[in-house]
Amino acid sequence: MGAWSARHRKAAVFGWLLFVVLSAYLGGLHGSTEVADSEAMPGQVSRAARILDDAGLTAPASETVLVQSATTTADAPAFRAAVDQVLAGVTGTGRATDVRSPYDTGAVSADGRSVLVRFNVAGGDEVAVKNVTAVLDAVAAVQRQHPDLTVAELGDASSGKWIDEQFSSDFTRAEWTAVPLALGILLIAFGALVAAVLPVVLAVTAFVAAGGLVALGSGVLHTTDSAGSVMLLVGLAVGVDYCLFYLRREREERAAGRDLETALAVAAATSGRAVLVSGVTVVVAMAGMFLTGMAEFQAMAYATIVVVVTAVLGSLTVLPALLSMLGDRVEKGRVPLLGRLRRPGTAGTGGRFWNAVLTPVLRRPLAATLLATAVLLALAAPLLTMRTANLTFRQQLPAGNALVAVSQKIEAAFPGSPAPASVVIKAADIDSPAMTAAIADLRARALADGRMHGPVDVTVHPAQNVATVDIPLGGSGNDATSTAALKSLREDLVPATVLRVPGTEAPVTGRTAASHDFNAKMTGSMPLVLGFVVAFAFLLMLTTFRSLAVAATAVVLNLLSVGAAYGVLTLVFQHGVGASLLGTAGVGAVETWVPLFLFVILFGLSMDYHVFVVSRIKEGRDQGLPTRAAVAHGIRSTAGVVTSAAVIMVAVFAVFGTLSMQAMKQMGVGLAVAVLIDATVIRAVLLPAVMTLLGERNWYLPAWLRWLPELSHGGSLPPVAAAAHGPGTATGPAEPERARHRRIGV
Repeated sequence: MGAWSARHRKAAVFGWLLFVVLSAYLGGLHGSTEVADSEAMPGQVSRAARILDDAGLTAPASETVLVQSATTTADAPAFRAAVDQVLAGVTGTGRATDVRSPYDTGAVSADGRSVLVRFNVAGGDEVAVKNVTAVLDAVAAVQRQHPDLTVAELGDASSGKWIDEQFSSDFTRAEWTAVPLALGILLIAFGALVAAVLPVVLAVTAFVAAGGLVALGSGVLHTTDSAGSVMLLVGLAVGVDYCLFYLRREREERAAGRDLETALAVAAATSGRAVLVSGVTVVVAMAGMFLTGMAEFQAMAYATIVVVVTAVLGSLTVLPALLSMLGDRVEKGRVPLLGRLRRPGTAGTGGRFWNAVLTPVLRRPLAATLLATAVLLALAAPLLTMRTANLTFRQQLPAGNALVAVSQKIEAAFPGSPAPASVVIKAADIDSPAMTAAIADLRARALADGRMHGPVDVTVHPAQNVATVDIPLGGSGNDATSTAALKSLREDLVPATVLRVPGTEAPVTGRTAASHDFNAKMTGSMPLVLGFVVAFAFLLMLTTFRSLAVAATAVVLNLLSVGAAYGVLTLVFQHGVGASLLGTAGVGAVETWVPLFLFVILFGLSMDYHVFVVSRIKEGRDQGLPTRAAVAHGIRSTAGVVTSAAVIMVAVFAVFGTLSMQAMKQMGVGLAVAVLIDATVIRAVLLPAVMTLLGERNWYLPAWLRWLPELSHGGSLPPVAAAAHGPGTATGPAEPERARHRRIGV
């Protein structure tokens, strides 16, 4: 691929540009098909959404206006006047339906100082979010007229509006922060503007093309907003890394004295191959999320696979073509200070820092192995206390948010009201005397249970033979109290009442139900996904390096890295240790989907470094070096590029750790910590120490596996021409090969 691209430079470059433009254009024309509610959640929540969809009923965007006084009760004339103004203002917008007075529904708090005005916002989800603006303005006007009262709105449409706006703002900020960060780091790494810009441009174009392809495919495999965020996160990270691996190897070979064509051939045969293996590993790891059977994970898996394949394609085709076009002009735009910092002739030495780390590791590999393992196990220890949950609205939003404050006030006055459970009843005859009596019995038993609260709202749709019964649950929505109330409702109350009527379905949905069902599904699918990813990663490493030890080492080291990241995640976001440094607080749980997502992403991404480093070690071994010397050569010669790649990934992921939503923070911090651990403790200490301890046993392959293909790792690289020089005056004349080997300690 590299040779073809170098020979057909214009075809490769303009073909790539045409591919990107067409993908983005056709994807924009097609649009994105979002995951439906009935697909998004498993269990009873999914069945409830399907009943409503089949009946042509969309769950209304329900809203609540809290009117609260610190001094007077709801019977006071001034209080009633404020409530009447809310009713008139909301109705007058023409955007609200089914507006209900608290004096008719009994939505008055036990102390008589708070009431809830309930209504629905007209339109489906997207339309309701637009319509709610007028309603919010009307409620705000009443608040201005009654400064002695609290008049505040909260509901599906108002919270959806805030989340949409914040999500868009965060996403834009992430784009405009991550890209300049990556560019700045690459500028430091290369010391030249052109070389720094190339990986960023290719990563961004790969992301744009992948976005169009995902939109085109969303008609078959529906997508989500979070899939777009993940695609940006992973696409930028791997796209830059893959180009960085390739470009650094080409520059290193030019500095060693090889001509441009040979340098490109060597880069393609070594780094290009490592990029291909890494990309396949990431794709296989992400494919594990399809085994969850959940649309949200499948959307993220599909989007990530598409962007990784696109990034690999760009790195192996258009990048060699551009390097062939530019030649040594890739070093143009050198920054004087950075050029002096990056002294010529230091490629492959690892620099002072990594030499200081690696020298004692290779001298005492057993002590280094034990110490590094102990550190990783200590970091992973909090994992034993990890609790996962679908975070509530209040847990997701940043502290001090106005909507969170309203939610807290409503929950204090009306326990459970902000997120009631909803019993969706599908019957042969919803108006039959038996069903009417059963619904009334359900309502009475719920109020008498003690774990549920009023008011209980019943909505009947006679034409569709469907009814919904909204029952507020005690607790915060995802704690033990809420779970116990949900269990009682599902297992005791519903079977004892409405399900006694023949031909009736009555799944229970709502936020607590969604969290419970999601957790149950994750618990069931996690072993299958983990087993799939670990098994296929092992097989890929075994096939790539023809070594049981290398494959087993890769799996064990990655598991240690993931475990340490899980421990830090639990410590910070569940227990709150150091959370204030990130502008957040411990929320008592880790978002349900984050651990599984982190596992597959990290297992894939950490293979980037592993394949790249071990390929260089195997390359030295294939050229006749002893294992210890090959390990030293491989670690030192890749230290610079691994450091640059890791800093870019950590920076990009850390940007997501600054976003508003708690789940995005957890994802970003978890990924950043894991990559940092992987590039330092794992690759610089544990990997060389373990491989040094194993010695020649690293390359052990049983006789019954000798049929595996022999894949070259650079054992027959072309020699350096005696008269060749490096890339112009940028790097100076070539260093003799023997002196270069002596310098890197071989």
